[in-house]
Amino acid sequence: MSLREALEKAEEAGVDLVEISPNAEPPVCRIMDYGKFLYEKSKSSKEQKKKQKVIQVKEIKFRPGTDEGDYQVKLRSLIRFLEEGDKAKITLRFPRS
Repeated sequence: MSLREALEKAEEAGVDLVEISPNAEPPVCRIMDYGKFLYEKSKSSKEQKKKQKVIQVKEIKFRPGTDEGDYQVKLRSLIRFLEEGDKAKITLRFPRS
């Protein structure tokens, strides 16, 4: 369909001619409401943003005098962080001499 025909059809329908894929050969256009097109485009980008997981770095600090029970609690927390897909940073703190 030629550009002129597409513009005439869009004008008859009272909507816009929206270019969907400018890099295609020939460029792909659609007869639709431009405001609706922008709304759907922003909605889909928000959905993609929601699906992305933000990776956080969790830090766990150990000292030489950490009791066995505290050590086990921190170890369970570390395993949970790694299973959730977060990165973990382990810090060993020694007393200053």
